[in-house]
Amino acid sequence: QLQMVESGGGSVQAGGSLRLACNVSGYTIAHYATGWFRGIPGEGRGRGGVAAIVDDGNTAYADSVKGRFTISRNKAKNLYLQMNMLKTEDTATYYCAAGNGYFTAIHTLSLGYWGMDWWGKGTLVTVSS
Repeated sequence: QLQMVESGGGSVQAGGSLRLACNVSGYTIAHYATGWFRGIPGEGRGRGGVAAIVDDGNTAYADSVKGRFTISRNKAKNLYLQMNMLKTEDTATYYCAAGNGYFTAIHTLSLGYWGMDWWGKGTLVTVSS
């Protein structure tokens, strides 16, 4: 199985930026979808899709972050999320995740904890006013 470890979270003022990274290790599979999901700390395992990227490079974003966040994946299949113009409502624990097989980017956004196959443990982002 894949191991996914997030980094880059922290505290930032509204309007600021953070760049999250997800280091992927274990093995590389030919076809999988990846994405970033977030959940409010203390509210269980409900995790909404933030951004997704799939094999063909297509991406999809939640409406709430479109134009502010950018997802990318490098040659080593590590995952990144550039977050600009952060808002207080972006405060959450951010998780990277991967799903085995082919998914469209937009479909990946709809998948939560039960729909993806591999997850990181999350990194907390706190945005203050």
